[in-house]
Amino acid sequence: MNSDIKFGKDVTIDDKTKIGIYSEIGDRCDFRESNIGEYAVCRGDNQIWYSDIGKFVAIAYGARINAVNHPAFTRISQHEFTYKGIRYDFSENDDTSVIEMRRNEKVIVGNDVWIGHNAIIMPNVHIGNGAVIGSGAVVTHDVDPYSVVVGVPARPIKKRFSEDIIEKIEKSEWWNWSHEIIKERYDDFKNIEEFIRKWC
Repeated sequence: MNSDIKFGKDVTIDDKTKIGIYSEIGDRCDFRESNIGEYAVCRGDNQIWYSDIGKFVAIAYGARINAVNHPAFTRISQHEFTYKGIRYDFSENDDTSVIEMRRNEKVIVGNDVWIGHNAIIMPNVHIGNGAVIGSGAVVTHDVDPYSVVVGVPARPIKKRFSEDIIEKIEKSEWWNWSHEIIKERYDDFKNIEEFIRKWC
């Protein structure tokens, strides 16, 4: 059994980011101050900043999580020199309030969430377990568990299952089962009726 994390090329991970076992990180992913749960898949060209990502989350190519708001639009100039003064030799200190703002606008993604190609999750958003974020969606508000959202801005179009089934799946918390138990019950994950009958 191999629980190693698989990394693609040109991955950037800061020292405050944690990535769970059995995860797969594709080429050119960029992580800042984030927690990535076990069994996560980031296909590539993903930016995940200041976020907590649950277990069994699948993130398609090009998706951006916590696409941080640009702080300078409220200032005279929108250029980054207003908060990165050192880089441009305007100041001896950078404006650390910008980083603090970003840290305080954390994105929370639940377990078993699928995020489509080039989707953007804006700051301060909470995405419930089992949700689907459509390709190209721009998520500006919280997403209920097992909801499917699409569009710009993203809006819910349906639930994946009935409320009764959603409640049973949520109570099972299967994403917290051990690797061995999931392996033992693997075939039941392919049949919702069998899964509910046996394990919920």
